[in-house]
Amino acid sequence: MAGADTADVACPPIREVATLHTVLPVVFAICAAFSNAVATVLQRKAALTVPASQGLRAGLIADLLRRPVWLAGILAVIGAAVCQALALATGPLTIVQPLFVLELPLTLIVASLLMHRHLPGTGWLAVTVVVVGLAVALAAASPAGNRTHVALDRWIPALAVCAGAVVALAVAALRRPQGRARAACLGAATAISYAVTAALMKAATHILDDQGLVGFLTAWQTYAFAATGVCALFLLENAMQAGPLVASQPALTLGDALVSLALGITLYEETVRSGWWLLPQLFGVALIAAGVLALARIPFTQSLVAPDEEREAAAAP
Repeated sequence: MAGADTADVACPPIREVATLHTVLPVVFAICAAFSNAVATVLQRKAALTVPASQGLRAGLIADLLRRPVWLAGILAVIGAAVCQALALATGPLTIVQPLFVLELPLTLIVASLLMHRHLPGTGWLAVTVVVVGLAVALAAASPAGNRTHVALDRWIPALAVCAGAVVALAVAALRRPQGRARAACLGAATAISYAVTAALMKAATHILDDQGLVGFLTAWQTYAFAATGVCALFLLENAMQAGPLVASQPALTLGDALVSLALGITLYEETVRSGWWLLPQLFGVALIAAGVLALARIPFTQSLVAPDEEREAAAAP
């Protein structure tokens, strides 16, 4: 009887801890996605106020540093980074990063508020479709695993492949004129950089937790995620100048989720359900893709590109 009583007492705390470990990374990831959405809109507004260029201009950052709106966007980026680090420290990469798909609908919602524009009913419907699709995909996949250490022999091929893809996309972007194709290439390159940054950040946060500040400051992962983060920011700023947000942002958010999923499985040995569970997963991904494409087509998004050009086009005979 005493043994049964002990088991009854022990079970609720175990269930509570399991629930907490699921809820915490989700909450932190959603907060990070929202902060990134705010940052994207503010940085987009700032990027449209500086001279454009045909190449990847290093002086772009120096110009943007003089824009208070851009600096406010950087503060939002820092807030997002803190939330993302907390999410990655408490949950799997395969749960945290796919939630950043919410960044696109959140970006349009934030933009509608900051720019005092109306998001049409079709836009809200598309937002709902993205959210439902994400919920279905994650529920069906049921990602699991939270490995805290990745051996160097796993990092080397993964980093080499990702670096090669980023370089290839950047070169492809430079060979195209300003427009959707260039923005999409740079958005995809940014997505890969963000996914690698997240994978390295996860490793660094676990090192901080296990070995303290000294271990964190002496770990190569710490400086690697800082370097890839700066690279991602540089690519993002150029992607936002290269073409419309609706070209770069879908590539960024969807690419980040997919590459992060691959890195979570290959590096951290996280798992997702297979078998017949693949059907609802694919259905969820299809809903996300449909919602993203619908968001990309609504007229409101044109105001995030260049309002002056939009007015000129409307006034043209």
